[in-house]
Amino acid sequence: MRNTLTKKLALTLSLSLGAMAAAEAATLKISHVRPQGAIIDQEIKEFADQVKQATDGGLKVKIYAASSLGDYTSVQERISVGAIDMAVQPAAAAVDRKMQISSFPYIAENWEQARKIYGPDGAIYDTMKELYAKQDITMLAAYPVYFGGIALNRDAVSPGDVDAAKGIKVRVPGIKSFQLTGDALGYISSPIPFSEAFTAVQTGVVDGVIGSGAEGYYASFRDVTKSYIPINTHFEVWYMIINSGTLADLDSDERNALQQAAKAFEAKRWERAKSDQAAYEQKLADNGATIVRLSDAELAAAAKKVRADVWPQILEDVGVDWGQSILDQAAN
Repeated sequence: MRNTLTKKLALTLSLSLGAMAAAEAATLKISHVRPQGAIIDQEIKEFADQVKQATDGGLKVKIYAASSLGDYTSVQERISVGAIDMAVQPAAAAVDRKMQISSFPYIAENWEQARKIYGPDGAIYDTMKELYAKQDITMLAAYPVYFGGIALNRDAVSPGDVDAAKGIKVRVPGIKSFQLTGDALGYISSPIPFSEAFTAVQTGVVDGVIGSGAEGYYASFRDVTKSYIPINTHFEVWYMIINSGTLADLDSDERNALQQAAKAFEAKRWERAKSDQAAYEQKLADNGATIVRLSDAELAAAAKKVRADVWPQILEDVGVDWGQSILDQAAN
């Protein structure tokens, strides 16, 4: 009798440990690029809570902020092979040049156009889903962030005159579209990794930054930003992505909970993004930066010049026929 009881207790303990292990295995790691406490960090926490509640704790999401699992290019590569489960981050064009379509300058001129193009069923939205799928990655949501601008650690020079040579060296990401856009707007573009960008501005290697927007500059460059020019260089959108095999391995209830939470995450961001952009421009101003507003005519002139000078070169990089077909869809 005692042996039977002992066996039952051992079996119960074994099953309990197995259940604990299974619960541990159902924790997904998600990476993002901003510091803890940033808006994206807060919103991913809400997403994680929703997933946990919908699955009665059966599926958990563990957040890794501030690129602690690696820069976004390496994270995308690791998601592709299943070494990291999820992320919310920019598309890594180094992995696939066609992903530059997401950061093409001046595709959208306002928030209404941006939602039509980058939101669900939009031309860029559907295209990015297809490009991610080729890397064994499933795109769960798009996350609109802001229209981009130029942050300078000095006064602006002829900010509304796109034909004026500014004589100002600016850091740009190592993405062709940003380098060409900086040049077209009259700046001297210098590709520098993000991890070295703040020090480059602080030490005078460059006088400013192109490639982000008010929220990004406030998060990472506010102490070296004396002027901010919201010139709408590009529309910044990040993507919530997951390894396709990881998603397929979830049971149907967990998978549905994750997908529904992602839709809610996406919808909330579209409701908040425009007002958040304005709020962060104000935060830069409150921190001492001069916000250099351009007229509608000046913004239109910048868009016209960049489209004429930059689009043909990027199209050569991504494939003229393929890229032009996406731009045509976005324009309709």
